[in-house]
Amino acid sequence: MKELLEFDGFSVRVCRTKRKTVALSVGRDGVVELRCGPRIREAELRAIVRKHESWIRKRLQAAPTLPPFTETELKAFAEAAKNTLPGRVACFAALLGVTFGKITVRRQRTLWGSCSARGNLSFNCLLMAAPPQVRDYVVIHELCHRIHMDHSKAFWAKVALLCPDYKERRRWLRQHGRELIGRLP
Repeated sequence: MKELLEFDGFSVRVCRTKRKTVALSVGRDGVVELRCGPRIREAELRAIVRKHESWIRKRLQAAPTLPPFTETELKAFAEAAKNTLPGRVACFAALLGVTFGKITVRRQRTLWGSCSARGNLSFNCLLMAAPPQVRDYVVIHELCHRIHMDHSKAFWAKVALLCPDYKERRRWLRQHGRELIGRLP
């Protein structure tokens, strides 16, 4: 369920999910998104936003001014991902000694990749706008979920085996990923 809270100079889109934490982000559309659990009251949400108001205002002022990706660009990313990622998945799966199911490419606003319990992998087409080493990190990350379906120390140790600099690659996604996702129409 989505709600919209109005503040002086900006709006906050509230997305209630099963999550146990609260996350704030600022989109290219100038709307702040607050993702939270289903039981948090509006007064608590408003207090959270007020606590982070200076950060929100800075993010709104620094919002990227790049134009949205065109449908042609997005289709090209999806096609390139369908041609590139399966080979990378097969290569890293062999190195990890894991199997995988179906590979799908989607246009997503929140995830870079996912791995189902059955081993099906899904990747965001916008990965093709990221550096190749970042794409490889996401592939390795998802394949490591074939061994550990969590983010435990054992999981990160497995990621580090094939991607010793995974923290840098992850940092790149945190720093630049919003900009890419913000360019979705």
